[in-house]
Amino acid sequence: MLVAAAMLAPLPLKAQQLDLSTVTCKDFVTSDKDTIGLILMWIEGFYASQDAKPIVDFDKMKQNGGKLGEYCGKNPSHSLITAADDVVK
Repeated sequence: MLVAAAMLAPLPLKAQQLDLSTVTCKDFVTSDKDTIGLILMWIEGFYASQDAKPIVDFDKMKQNGGKLGEYCGKNPSHSLITAADDVVK
């Protein structure tokens, strides 16, 4: 619980919720490092198999983050979820 609170602390108070269906690739790549990290963590969990072990694979998350960054750099107007569907799935 403390770790989750510590991770959210750097986010601005107005950002209590983030609707990822409205985030564009440009929004993602221009976000601060902490926000990108939180979004990548969510994406990894969202696309994980329901039977997956409760393990956070930081190397995989870094690889997928690089792929998302590359995709989003080429397609800034695309939805982040569209990018994740193409890159992470």
